[in-house]
Amino acid sequence: MSTMLASAVCAALAVAACVTFADVKATPSGDAGTDVSQTLIGLEKQSWVAWKSHDGAFFASFLSDDHVEVGARGITDKKNVVAGVASPVCTVEDYAVDQFKVARLSADTALLTYHARQTTQCAKVAVPSPVWVSSLYVRRDGRWVNVLFQQTPTDR
Repeated sequence: MSTMLASAVCAALAVAACVTFADVKATPSGDAGTDVSQTLIGLEKQSWVAWKSHDGAFFASFLSDDHVEVGARGITDKKNVVAGVASPVCTVEDYAVDQFKVARLSADTALLTYHARQTTQCAKVAVPSPVWVSSLYVRRDGRWVNVLFQQTPTDR
């Protein structure tokens, strides 16, 4: 694998580490904000399990087809995230996620933000950690899917 390709895969995988979705039916409109918050936080936590276990099928099923991810090395899409997660190029030793906040932008749109820390290497390069994560969810066809993900490295 070329250094440039490895860097691109590492960037896509680092970004993908924080994105998540599960096949959960949407809560009816007018639901309590707490239910949506719990659902999205639960989905986000499930993605970390999938990231660590290289479960590309999880991401293939739950990212929106028009999904976009923005990271330190550029922009990537669903196809690259799924391929990167499924690849053995990254090894997740451990991780922790906390400080979750959900901002309900509309009945069918919510922004999840949180803090993440991981000990992960992709092609022998450490993934930036810790980071602040933004994960934008939209409810489509009765389920929440992720349409946009971005992470920002932090020193705390």
